[in-house]
Parts: sequence; C-alpha cells; structure tokens
Amino acid sequence: MQNIKEYVEANKQRFLDELFDLLRLPSVSADPKFKGDVQKTAEFVAQKLRDAGADKVEVCATAGNPIVYGEKIIDPSLPTVLTYGHYDVQPADPYELWDTPPFEPTIRDGKIYARGSADDKGQFYMHVKAFEYMMKNNALACNIKFMIEGEEEVGSVNLGTFVKENTERLKADVIVISDTSMISMAQPSLETGLRGLSYVEVEVTGPNRDLHSGVYGGAVANPATILAKLIASLHDENNHIAIPGFYDDVVELTDEERKALNEAPFDIEEYKSDLGIQNIWGEKGYTTLERTGIRPTLEVNGIWGGYIGEGAKTVLPSKANAKISMRLVPNQNSERITELFKKHFEGIAPDYVKVEVKPHHGGEPVVTPTDSVAYKAAEKALHETFGVKPIPTRGGGSIPIVALFEDVLGLKTVLLGFGLDSDNLHSPNEKYGIENYLMGISTIPLFHKYYAELSK
Repeated sequence: MQNIKEYVEANKQRFLDELFDLLRLPSVSADPKFKGDVQKTAEFVAQKLRDAGADKVEVCATAGNPIVYGEKIIDPSLPTVLTYGHYDVQPADPYELWDTPPFEPTIRDGKIYARGSADDKGQFYMHVKAFEYMMKNNALACNIKFMIEGEEEVGSVNLGTFVKENTERLKADVIVISDTSMISMAQPSLETGLRGLSYVEVEVTGPNRDLHSGVYGGAVANPATILAKLIASLHDENNHIAIPGFYDDVVELTDEERKALNEAPFDIEEYKSDLGIQNIWGEKGYTTLERTGIRPTLEVNGIWGGYIGEGAKTVLPSKANAKISMRLVPNQNSERITELFKKHFEGIAPDYVKVEVKPHHGGEPVVTPTDSVAYKAAEKALHETFGVKPIPTRGGGSIPIVALFEDVLGLKTVLLGFGLDSDNLHSPNEKYGIENYLMGISTIPLFHKYYAELSK
C-alpha cells in the first residue's frame, strides 16, 4: 500500500495533467458535430494504454463510435480482469449555466470541474494509471483487458454487436467498472445493483401549422396543454406510476432487506440543503434511499413546444414533445415496459390530437452478488485504502451493458465506483474530487492483488 501511495504522490501532477488533456476533448456522442472530437478521444485513450504498457491496443471501428481495446496477458493461468469504461460524455448544454467552460477543466476547492470529469473519464482513467503503476513496479497480479467505448451516453448502440463478435478476445473471469458512486469519502460503498432503463420520446400534434392564439385559442386543442395533462396523468395521488401492468414484474424486497438498505448513512436535511429544495417527493410508503435504489420511476427529461425565444409570440403550437425515461428494477424488462408505455400513452390520447411514442433505447436491471471472490476483493481493497469497510448499496442509475455482459459473456460485474452523488452528473458544473481520483488509482491495484489471491 505504501508503494502505491508513494507512486501516486510522486506522479500526482502528471496524472492530473493527463486527465485534463482528456477532459479538454469534447467527446459528446449525442451530437454529430462532435464526431471528429470523439475519434480524437478514442485515439488519445489508445495511446495512453500503449504508454502504460498494454499490448494489442486497437481503435476498433463500429457502425458508430469506435471502441478502444487493449490487453496485457502475463500468465494464462492467472485470472483475467476485463475493465470497461466509456470516453463519451453528455452534452454540456446549457453552457451558460456553467461557472467555467465545460471543456476547460478547472480546479476549485479540490474538485475538478469539467464535463466528463466523473462520468466517466476521470473514473476509467484511474484504471489506466493504476495499470501503469502495476507495470512499472512489477505488481501486475492478474491479466488485464480494457474495453473503453464511445456510445454509453446514447445507449451503447453498437457495443452489443462488438461483444458478440469478439467473445474470444473478451474472455475474462470478471468485469470491473468504475462508473458509479460511493456514499462519501468517509464511508466508501459498493453498488450491488443498478436499475434498468426505458427511454422514449412522445409527440403530440394538433393543427397542421402554428396558429394565432387569439384567433384560434379556445376553439382548437393546444398540443402543449394536452401533453402536460397526459404527462400529469402518469402518476396518481400517491406518486405511483399509473400505467396498467407497470409493476407486475417488480421484485419486492423483504422487510429485512429494506432495513439493511436503510442502514446506509443518510442525512435528509443535508440532502435537501444540497439540492436547494424545501421538501422531498416520491412514491408513498418508501424512503428516499428506497425510491432511488429499489423502486421504478418515470421522469420527464425534456419538454418543448411553441415559442421559447426572447420576448413574446402569441402562438398556439402545432406540436409539443417530451423525452421520458423510466428506471426499472428486477425483474422488469425494458422492451415490455416500453410497449406498456406506448400502448397506454397513445391509448389515453383524446381524439382532437394525434399522439406518437418513439422508443429510443433501454437496458435491463441487474443485481451483482456480494459473496463472490471479486466482490470480496473489492471490499478488501477499499477497506485497506479508506480504513473503513465499504457498505453495499443499490444504485439509482443505469449501465445497460452490465446485463449484456452477463448474457453474452457469462460474466458478473464489480461496480468499483469512486464518484459521489453530488458530482453533478449530466448537469452543469460536473465535478470530480482530486482525492477521489487519486484514491481510485491507489485502490485498483489492491483489487487486482486480492482478486488474484482469493481466486487461488
């Protein structure tokens, strides 16, 4: 442990400089105008893997953005760890809400502010630097493979094809992902489950063109008003999702499991203060930790229609749209939920508008075992680095490819995340603690060490 800390401290500035160079590349996968930057980012990651000592490094073309692959096989008899991460990032819009430019990393109060700093560039790059340490110090205890993709933020559109076509190349004993969060730096945790996802876009169409709201208002249905009413009807008075069949497959936790989940440290007043809200909201009968970990949700991610420019324009819009995501829990299926939503939403539409539901992407919920060799190795590594035994938690987010890996490669995943829920993921002013970054680099070699030892 002392050797790792000394190495990290001696190379701290270089590690930060390299991460800053990576963060300056605007690898936004959702917007085609950043296509060239996405390619540059893949090439940057490939070069850093080569510099760290990886073999067979390749920028693998797909029908979309490239996947970076690299490996170091030191002994076929040793266990192999497949490290997954993603170099693409969410759009930075709205730019005006950032205190500093999103692609010019800035340090404030020990935090790195930049788009992708926590999700997921800062976190996957920890593995590259940990690998560098292990190579330079003859401390590589396992074979390592890297698969860093560029489409996670748009649903990993082409990853499934790549995985299915490269099952031999991707053979491993476990997958490790750092794209999740911990409770705090004082109390580390390991996420043991992730929610699935169903993402759709809805469009409500009224008249065949935008109309004068004075001439036609009150006589023609306003798509924006109808859309708002339809969305409002998706939750009942208990904030329960009001789509028939939505909860049919939900696995209910036992009282003992719910009790254990709620033993994680959580300060509701601090939570409200951090978010600037007066009170919490959610499904009746469940705590905040349960609402964000073990219960399905339905949220509007964006809504638009009509005139939203400066000043006034008295218009009755022809169309109104919304993007809606549903987070799913075991044993819900994303395709079934998408179909239930589509049938319900289009079915409740009044005849004075037309409604269309367009499915985008989805993924399945997963639960990872806490009695596996890999989990125990991660637990020991975090305990040694932080001095505190990590608590198992359930994550509210989704990493759809975790279920894909289990289905196609037959591999379980360890979610070894070092972010915090307060890191403003997908929001303006995303940040990642310098301490989190460096502690991650220090912890990852220990995971490999203990995984090799416990696998014997």
